[in-house]
Amino acid sequence: ASGDAEMAIFGEAAPYLRKSEKERIAAQNKPFDAKSSVFVVHPKESFVKGTITSRESGKVTVKTEGGEIFSMNPPKYDKIEDMAMMTHLH
Repeated sequence: ASGDAEMAIFGEAAPYLRKSEKERIAAQNKPFDAKSSVFVVHPKESFVKGTITSRESGKVTVKTEGGEIFSMNPPKYDKIEDMAMMTHLH
């Protein structure tokens, strides 16, 4: 792993290119549940982080910082080459 000193050559851009050692350690120790952590489309932010709070009868409730949920295309459109054929484009 490269140290923070190696990033000094990138000047002011360095913080945007790699987290500091302290931030990397904090991120490694932060609890994360891959089954409940999701991204949700947001009109201004593109995507926001969300957490699934419940799954009932095929419905999922997600707590977010804001955003909206978009419909999913049926499986028959998986890997379709012509996107114009899809029901939902987002």
